[in-house]
Parts: sequence; structure tokens; C-alpha cells
Amino acid sequence: MNNRQKITNKLKRFWKILGPGLITGASDDDPSGIATYSQAGAAYGLSTLWTGIIAFPLMASIQQMCAKIGLVTSLGLTGALKKNYPRPVLYLMLLFSFPAIVMNIGADIAGMGAVGNLLFPSIEATYFSVVFTIILLGLIIYLPYQKIAATLKYLCIVLLVYLIVPFLYKQDWLAIAKATFIPTIAFNKEFVSIIVGILGTTISPYLFFWQATMEVEEMNHKKKHLMVDKKIIHEMKQDVDFGMSFSGLVMYFIILTTGTVLFNGGIHQIDTVEQAAMALKPLAGDLAYLLFAIGVIGTGLLAIPVLSGSLSYIITETFGWEQGLDKKFHEAKAFYAVIAISLILGLSLNYIGISPIKALIYTAILYGMTAPVLIAIILHICNNKKVMGDFTNSRRSNFLGFSALIIMTVSALVLIYFQISGD
Repeated sequence: MNNRQKITNKLKRFWKILGPGLITGASDDDPSGIATYSQAGAAYGLSTLWTGIIAFPLMASIQQMCAKIGLVTSLGLTGALKKNYPRPVLYLMLLFSFPAIVMNIGADIAGMGAVGNLLFPSIEATYFSVVFTIILLGLIIYLPYQKIAATLKYLCIVLLVYLIVPFLYKQDWLAIAKATFIPTIAFNKEFVSIIVGILGTTISPYLFFWQATMEVEEMNHKKKHLMVDKKIIHEMKQDVDFGMSFSGLVMYFIILTTGTVLFNGGIHQIDTVEQAAMALKPLAGDLAYLLFAIGVIGTGLLAIPVLSGSLSYIITETFGWEQGLDKKFHEAKAFYAVIAISLILGLSLNYIGISPIKALIYTAILYGMTAPVLIAIILHICNNKKVMGDFTNSRRSNFLGFSALIIMTVSALVLIYFQISGD
């Protein structure tokens, strides 16, 4: 076997390892994320680039914990909460999760519809939104889990478009390096809001639930639930690390694109997702605009099944209903009904006058405010020997997990202070 074949075989094996971690990471860069990162870049230039370096190890450590909970307990995060915590904790989590996820779905659908209208101006955005909703609902209900997972896995490739755009025009790489490694912090409500938004959309509570549940689905599909060992944990960590680094890289390049092209072009306020795409057209050319627009639609198709699936798993696990993307519709009617309702409710937000970009950023901020509670619970579960056995957290995992908890808690408290004081 020559070197080329060896490299090819290694890449094939690595691609097989990739699954829930890659999909979770890629879905993190949904239209909500794109909107938040675009607004950060447009409003503050390169000043928030450093968040990409800070966010990656934090998000990777939390997602690894969630994945490990799924692998070790064979339960989703909701199931683990239900089994080990008082019911009020579970219901409080559900109360916070439902509106945030539905708003996120609605804003993503609206963003996709608006960008579809940009590409085909003769067709109204609302028609695109309805069509995308119907297509997504049909695919989620009628495709088995294996096909959904494979489709989502390949849809991740769409995100590569954001890595191309910054190289289509001249950059000051020295300034970019400084902004990346030397944090800039402004103590005012607007800047803190965007930081909480960035943290909230990168370390999103719905991803915690999706990650744990998808590990269980993957285990059930591969019939590995009786064989959890260090090798499986190691493969999971590779998958999560790659997915989160991919997500962080895309986030970094979106801020870089808008922080140079839009900010330097005098565009400091983005009110809609399509504005972010349109603003690039005269400043960076048709190709950058087209790639950005296609990326929004691709990431929406990737993220909305994750969002609606997460919500459905949360609700069905809470009430003990039959669940699973590997189940057919007649086997888990309540599970698919929740998915359908969440998509319809999300679509309906387009008709009650909520600005998509505001909904997206408010969603990210709401995630940023609620994530600390869930991170604390995840840390508690992962350090509980009765639940995790020999797979409790390492010192490194605890250090990163508690760092995420402290950073997100402090950010949320500072934002609350600014909201109350009005500064």
C-alpha cells in the first residue's frame, strides 16, 4: 500500500468517525449565528475576533460532556435531568427552551426566505419561507435517521463558502492578528449585548440536548450501547473537537468578512440577514454576495432540523412519549407532531411583525442568559460517579467547564446590570 492509499484510508476512517459532533458544530452556524456574527463585525469591525479563540475550547468541552452523558447513560440530557433532578428544574428548563428555540426556528426560516428572494426577486420572501418549511417537514418526517444524519453531514460542506469570502479582497493581516489575540472590551450595553449574543449562539442550550440525544441515536443505530469504552469516548472527542473547531472557524471568518468589508465600507448596522448579503455585493463583488446568500440557505436547511429535533426530544423525554428520528411517523406521532408544531409556530412569527434580525439576536442573548444554569447542571452530572461511573470529568474538562460557566454568568450579569441601569 503506497502513501497515497494510506492517507486516503485514514481520511475515510476519520470521515466515518465524524457524526453528531460535526453536525452539532455546523448547525451552530445557522442564520441566527450568521446574523449575530455579521452584526458584531459590522458594528465593531475586528474588535470581537478574539471571541473565536475564547469560545472554541469552552464550547468543545461542554459538548464533549453532553456527548459523554448520552454515551454512558444511554439517555438524552432531558432524560438524565428527569432521572437525577427535581421536576421543577426540568420544567424550568422547558419553559426557557421552548420560546427561544421556536423564535430561533422562525428567524431562521425568515432569513432563508429573505435570501431566497434576493436570489430570485420575482418570488416573494414569504413564499420561499413556506416552501422551505414544507420541504424541511417532509424530509424530517419521511427520511430515516441514517439518511438525515448523512444529509446533514454533507450539508456541512456549505459552510466552507464563508472561508472563501475574505480572500476575495485585500486584507490587513497584521491588524487581523492583533485583533485575534489581543482582546478588545468596551463596557457599554451594546458591546456587552453582542458579546453575550456571540457566546449564546456558540454555546447554545439546544445544542446540549441535541448532542447527548444524537450520541444515543448513533449508539442505537450501531448497536454499541453495551460497549462503551475508552476507544468510543476517544472517537467521540475527535468528532466533537472537529465539529466545534469547524464551527469556530466559520464564526471567525464571518466576523472577519463583515468586520473588514462592511465596517470599513461605513455599514455599521445590519437589520436583516439579507442586508448582510446585499451589503457585500457593491463592496466585495457578486461572488462574495452569492456565496454569502447560498450559505444562509444551506445553514438554515442544516440547522432547522437540529432545532426542531432538539425541542421535540426535550418535550417527549420530559413527558415519557415515544421518540426518535429513527422511528417512523406512526411509531412516534407525538414526537413528529412537536416538530411540525415548532416549524409552523416558527413560520407564523413572520406574519406578526417581529424583525428577523432582532429575533435572531434576542434569541442568542436569551441563550446566553439561560446557558449558565444548564452548564452548572451538566457539570454536576458529569462529576457524579453514581451517574457516570468511571467516565467522570477530568481536571481539564472541569477547568474548561467552570471557565465557561464563569464567563457566561459574568457576561449575563453585566448585561442585566446595563439593562437595569440604562447605561
